[in-house]
Amino acid sequence: MTDTRRALGPLFWLVLLAALAGMAATASLGRWQLSRAAEKEALQARIDERMREPAIDGRTLLAATASTPASTDAPQQALVHRTVQLQGRWLPEHTVYLDNRQMQGRPGFFVLTPLQLAGEPGAVVLVQRGWAPRNFQDRMQLPPVQTPAGPVQVTGRVAAPPSRLYEFEGGDSAKGSSRIRQNLDLAAFGAETGLALAPLTVLQTGAAGEGLLRDWPVIGAGVDKHYGYAFQWFGLCGLIALLYVWFQIVRRFVRPRRQPGA
Repeated sequence: MTDTRRALGPLFWLVLLAALAGMAATASLGRWQLSRAAEKEALQARIDERMREPAIDGRTLLAATASTPASTDAPQQALVHRTVQLQGRWLPEHTVYLDNRQMQGRPGFFVLTPLQLAGEPGAVVLVQRGWAPRNFQDRMQLPPVQTPAGPVQVTGRVAAPPSRLYEFEGGDSAKGSSRIRQNLDLAAFGAETGLALAPLTVLQTGAAGEGLLRDWPVIGAGVDKHYGYAFQWFGLCGLIALLYVWFQIVRRFVRPRRQPGA
């Protein structure tokens, strides 16, 4: 009786509460990761559905962006990942090279050139044309990118502006007037160039050419990582339960009772 009371003392109940709290927390985090995975699966389904829809042209693209106030990002949300086929001509004098961008594990530039849409006076879409390597011996040398003159047809998909990287103040690529930049803000770039830019960009797809690679990352919502995190949390929950049963029950009550008969 004395041993049982000692086993069921304050420390026993404290360990029990701690184990229950740990199991509840880890199980809750596991369920949350499963809910996040479900959300990402729904997002991936929407992305896949948009990519299967017929390609839109420049007029449809502009009409969709003009139907929503410019102060919101609804046009991007409604059109992003849609396939587009645009006709127009390049404006190479406004080409920008975004520095410190990687493709196939190699650092270089993302090359962005505005496209003046055919049949839409003044309408311009900024196209992420591809990736080009950088000359590290002469960091201010621009890569040899060919830009066709005259009418062109561009196939791609609607995309948000390029992601922003950390930018050091005073760096060469931070200067707003430089062709080589670290980041690019669409509104500021439109004001700088005087171009009526659409509030989104187009990621050009297709085979490599014009001195550019277009091996863009595969679009994915990242569902697998959430299932992995959920497995880890549920595994930790089970480990807490197993350790509690072993040290608080098996070793305290079961093993001592077997000793006299051994």
